[in-house]
Amino acid sequence: MDEILSNLNEAQRSAVERIDGPLLILAGAGSGKTKTITTRLAYLLDQVGIPAGNTLTLTFTNKAAKEMRERAMGLITQNSYPPLLCTFHKFGLLFLKFHIHLLGRANNFVVIDTDDKKKIIKKINADLPTALIASEISRYKNSLIDPEEAYAQAELTNYKHIAKIYEEYEAYLLKNNLVDFDDLLCLTYKLLDENPDLCAQTSEKYRYIMIDEYQDTNELQLRLLQKLCTTHNNLCVVGDDDQSIYGWRGAHVRNILEFDQDFADAMVVKLEHNYRSTQPILTVANALIEHNRSRLGKTLIATKTGGDEVQTITSNDESEESQKIAKAIKELISKGVRPNEIAVLYRINALSRSLEEGLNRTGVAYKLVGGLRFYDRAEIKDLISYLRVITNVHDNFSLKRIINKPKRGLGKATIDKIELSSIEAGKSMFEFISTLSDSDLEGLVRKKSAGELRDFVAEILELRRVSEEAIYRFIDLLEERFKIKETLKGLPDEAEKIANVDEFYGLFRDYVKQNPEASLAEFLNDITLQSEQDQVEGESIYIMSIHASKGLEFEHLFVIGLEEGFLPLIGDGSDLEEERRLGYVAITRAKSNLTLSNVNSRFYKGRRTDLQKSRFINEAGLCEGSLILEKNTSYKKGDLVRHKIFGAGRVEGVSKAGREFKLSINFGGNKRDILASFVEKL
Repeated sequence: MDEILSNLNEAQRSAVERIDGPLLILAGAGSGKTKTITTRLAYLLDQVGIPAGNTLTLTFTNKAAKEMRERAMGLITQNSYPPLLCTFHKFGLLFLKFHIHLLGRANNFVVIDTDDKKKIIKKINADLPTALIASEISRYKNSLIDPEEAYAQAELTNYKHIAKIYEEYEAYLLKNNLVDFDDLLCLTYKLLDENPDLCAQTSEKYRYIMIDEYQDTNELQLRLLQKLCTTHNNLCVVGDDDQSIYGWRGAHVRNILEFDQDFADAMVVKLEHNYRSTQPILTVANALIEHNRSRLGKTLIATKTGGDEVQTITSNDESEESQKIAKAIKELISKGVRPNEIAVLYRINALSRSLEEGLNRTGVAYKLVGGLRFYDRAEIKDLISYLRVITNVHDNFSLKRIINKPKRGLGKATIDKIELSSIEAGKSMFEFISTLSDSDLEGLVRKKSAGELRDFVAEILELRRVSEEAIYRFIDLLEERFKIKETLKGLPDEAEKIANVDEFYGLFRDYVKQNPEASLAEFLNDITLQSEQDQVEGESIYIMSIHASKGLEFEHLFVIGLEEGFLPLIGDGSDLEEERRLGYVAITRAKSNLTLSNVNSRFYKGRRTDLQKSRFINEAGLCEGSLILEKNTSYKKGDLVRHKIFGAGRVEGVSKAGREFKLSINFGGNKRDILASFVEKL
């Protein structure tokens, strides 16, 4: 162990040897976070002699838990039982198996997955989008809001409806002894909250607790940890406020920013020595993140010497950008760089379309990590199916995909019945529906659906005529008649899906502009060829969103889309500080070479739009120019505000919280303290 400790830097060793009391290890990107936390666990067991059964280490993924467990056990020289090192949800599952009987439930419960959850919700309600309801129920549970409270807080009719569905959903789970993913933590907290003796007993058992990726914890996870620390304060958390990028899925950056307020007398150890990137890369990263106000503050210091300056490239449009990136990558590979040491990152998934095409044209093999290729995304496949049916009305395969999109009251059984009847009649489905009399059609489907099918057939024929006579009008008419984007509203990732549709519309308009005599069939053939990546032997480079790149590192990195509106993303629900943290995460993935790319114009919301260079390039010290200052909205007592979960409320008090402001808000009798960045002014 002495030899192992001697391999740590001063800050890492300080963190490892601090045993009792609250400890925040503020671990910068590439600073040896995993090495520090696993060495600390081994030190507790091997040197201090704490029994493995009295420790609890929680993280967010099974992969991280497995890696940490193996590394920690590899450092231990004494015989020891493996410590409990798992995800939050695995801990919840184990806890419920022992104690759920205290809630009057049997411990042979079944954990349902997301698909099961959606099926149950769909049985209860088929009117509102199932994904929206599932997302809201999850949000309620993670904020410890029961159905009755959800109903009381709901202001809009749809949300009152969702609260009622939530009530029926909970009743269904209880009746069938099911628990969903969120219940694993929600019910665990409930048990600890309602049973003080059990809470104290559990806290005594796990006297030394460590949490990985603390910046990604939500409100429920914080409150659960507070319960687990009822009889002691030996909590060590590891994280980086500058890498908190999951606010959109419920993570609260305030948990790490206010750790010392939640757990008194906390010690903070900053890991600032970076073992990944060269100094020029870290200089850019430090300069950018320095512009955030809500942060604890640290500066990354390179341990590697030398390094090339960070490059920036500006292109006229996304096509030129993808050509430049593909050419640069091909040159790197020709010089002997292994493809898997190269990656391209982007903020918005829709940007992958032009990038994929540029790589395909240049013959560079790629793997898209953590997502679907552009033409494989459901909303794009739906659009392509519409185009295929308009081109060829006898295409049954494509027709079946869109016949109930948007919804026309046709279930799978009804569609199968139409298909079987059309086969018996020796006709395609479209032809069969077109030739049926009103009474015969109403014999197959409900009267309302029959009317909608008639309209569908008429619209397809009209669009077919337009595609042959005035193709430049076609794509606008398609959206006008079928309102594809309208059907995506309210779904999780709504903005992303709509951005993908707009990207496709923009692609179509550009194709028509470049090929005014081309037909719809030619356009379809062209994108089919583009969407089939050539099978190139050997390794591939990686392309992915910045979110998907978290925890990864690459020798050579390109980040595209450094424009206002793309990175940072600007609009409803966007948080400029979180956008800046995304930029910081992207930059710190690079080990040796970093290139940041922007364009002068890009298809944006379906139209070609002139764009401004991202403020982040300026803030990082890579170009001269005036800063774009964000508005500093001040709150005062009496202001009306809105919160995503709790709805509308009135500010009753304002206090300073680090570099942020904390608001005391009354939501119709329910009083909460919330950071100002989590609400909007009404």
